[in-house]
Amino acid sequence: MDYLYYLFMLIAFIAVVLFLEGVYLTWNAYKGPEAVRIEKRLQSISAGWHGSVDARLIKQRLLSNTPVLERLLMRIPRINGLDRFLVQSGMSLSVTAFLGYICMSVLGGLAVAVLLNLTFIVSLLCTVVAGAMPSLFVLSARSKRLTKIENQLPEAIDLMARALKAGHAFSGALQMVTTEGTGPIADEFRITFEEVNYGISMQEALMNLSTRIPSMDLRYLVIAVLIQRESGGNLTELLENISSLIRARHKLLGTIRVLSAEGRLSAWILSCLPFALAMVVHLANPEFLSVLWTDPVGLMLIGGALFMMVIGIFVMTRIIKIRV
Repeated sequence: MDYLYYLFMLIAFIAVVLFLEGVYLTWNAYKGPEAVRIEKRLQSISAGWHGSVDARLIKQRLLSNTPVLERLLMRIPRINGLDRFLVQSGMSLSVTAFLGYICMSVLGGLAVAVLLNLTFIVSLLCTVVAGAMPSLFVLSARSKRLTKIENQLPEAIDLMARALKAGHAFSGALQMVTTEGTGPIADEFRITFEEVNYGISMQEALMNLSTRIPSMDLRYLVIAVLIQRESGGNLTELLENISSLIRARHKLLGTIRVLSAEGRLSAWILSCLPFALAMVVHLANPEFLSVLWTDPVGLMLIGGALFMMVIGIFVMTRIIKIRV
């Protein structure tokens, strides 16, 4: 009897080990590092794609892993713009995951407001702020990534010019950036190079690159290269001139940002000061400001103050925003 018990325990142990091994192998086949890398490359190839080549050659980026949600999201107008926005941020987020984070943030802000027993206006404000946090996080990541790409662009153009001087073709110069450059600009040029290898024309691949990266400097590069391919000329000299122009533009933009730093700081202080002061007064004496949202005249005053603040913020933004 004891032998049967020990045999049963041994078989159960082996079965549990094999089950865990099977679960791990299944997870690694679909969500492992290699699978994630391959899926990310296949999905990112078609981001911003507007070409005429058969779409079956390229795996389309999915809005959701669930077919039902995929069909529902595809019915929403301009949903591809949101997907492109997520791609530009460099984050491995699908549209479904992003919308799920927004819903969880809204529910979390509402739960905090209910637990703290806040008023309706304050609860609504907390819910809106909490719901906007994922969008602000993605927007910040997108801004940082695009800024990094713009800073890396002159070096990438110089690398392409040196490759052309060495006798490489333009596609070879693109490959040189993918191998010798650093991310994230090397990843974007790698996508362009892979699109060309898939049979997409150079013009359409470069247009897809400018769609994925909404940078004015990169658009100058794409337009100049496309014009040169139509009319001819010294492409190496053209790339060197564009690189010098972008560096001079960045230098001038940095000088302007330094000179306008005081104005931007004043704008931030003037925009945040009323809200910070109202929060301090509310924490010190909650009854003092309660008349603003309990009396109809107080609500009108809040609406007028917010409207004038929006106008003031817009005017200050236009004053300190100088295009180069």
